[in-house]
Amino acid sequence: MYSFPRDLYVDVRVEESFETEIRFKRLELQGQKVRREKGAFIRVFDGQRWYYSSTTDTEHLQTHIETLCSMAKPNPDILAHPIVKAFEVHQERALRYEEHSVTDVPIQEKQALLETILGRISDDAIVNHNSYYMDKKTIKSFYSSKGAAITFDQQICGVRLSLDIVCGENKDQMGISKGVSYFADLERSMDYFHKEISKNVAFVRDAEKVVPGEYPVLLSPEATGIFTHESFGHKSESDFMVGDEAMRAEWALGKRVGQDLLNIIDDGTITGTGYTLFDDEGTKGRRTDIIRSGLLTGRLHSVPTSVALEEGLTGNARAVDFEFEPIVRMTTTYIEKGTRPLEDIIAEMDTGIYLETLKHGSGMSTFTLAPARAYKIEGGKITSPVKISVVTGNVFSTLQEVDAVSEEFELTSFVGGGCGKMEQYPLPVGFGGPYTRVRKLKVQ
Repeated sequence: MYSFPRDLYVDVRVEESFETEIRFKRLELQGQKVRREKGAFIRVFDGQRWYYSSTTDTEHLQTHIETLCSMAKPNPDILAHPIVKAFEVHQERALRYEEHSVTDVPIQEKQALLETILGRISDDAIVNHNSYYMDKKTIKSFYSSKGAAITFDQQICGVRLSLDIVCGENKDQMGISKGVSYFADLERSMDYFHKEISKNVAFVRDAEKVVPGEYPVLLSPEATGIFTHESFGHKSESDFMVGDEAMRAEWALGKRVGQDLLNIIDDGTITGTGYTLFDDEGTKGRRTDIIRSGLLTGRLHSVPTSVALEEGLTGNARAVDFEFEPIVRMTTTYIEKGTRPLEDIIAEMDTGIYLETLKHGSGMSTFTLAPARAYKIEGGKITSPVKISVVTGNVFSTLQEVDAVSEEFELTSFVGGGCGKMEQYPLPVGFGGPYTRVRKLKVQ
């Protein structure tokens, strides 16, 4: 499709996106936006350095390619360079969202769906609320001087609610978010939003402050996913290790980091917000076992990091959009399900804390989780709600403290946020897992 000069490696990523955004404050429409955008990111490598350029002038991409290439120094041996040799070459067209595309749903239907959800907000304890419908469909095409020619699509839609809840002296702001791949799936989610609204009101009304201390903690699939993403997922992104011998030694492959029951996976082929059929270097998406049976077995890579660390490709070079270069990012990261029923795991806990939903999380060596809804566990049962500011722990010690994972399992997708790294935010990612028990965490 494009003419690439000899003696240089060149790739071009073209992205065509469609986005809808509808916002309400209480029952009043605040904004409605539909946007279409097309742009491209061009990379040139001469064996010594990279040259980057992004543009929305896609009608003259050939000119932009030639201009960028003129800055590089021709290298007759470029194809023998280890990084260039490692780039995968695929020729595939995979448009899974041509049917049931969000582009085919009238904006009036999208607004009506959000208004239907808002109609479920009737409790007087909800003194204010803001809501947000969004969808995005992106068609990506990738071409390289090695012969890659790929076109595939991604799609997500969803609703996010922010509720200001006041019950006497108790008050809090609670969020509800759900993302799906098809608009019809969102239409079938009315009961989910109704139940979550009711749960949040009941929590704010009845929750008492937790007594600070160390507790056994049971994580829901949502909390498991955020814990995995924040406490360990970022540690597995290999660009942190390139040139850092201390970190490579700390995270040496084969090191035991948990019990045999602990398996952590990143998989770009799973449908949802982390779906990445091909990454932004043209590498095929795949499953990567990061931890297997408690042993560190893999990490996430771009092509340059895989060459630098002499490890295999994983398909994790991702950019927020066409304005940015690809860097190592997670896709859908989760703890693999176990074989034990949830009820048996809870029954073993005389005391503890159950984290059902989270407001946010952060961390690297030490992680922090900020619960939204949390409950006491007493005598083998989940009982009364408790207000918790933060739950914290050290990554290494906490992974070792995971002593039970349930056979029940769920992956989750959200809208209205994403993963941040460097200046690239928000990148859609997926996460989840089983119900996960940690023997002790600091709770306050």
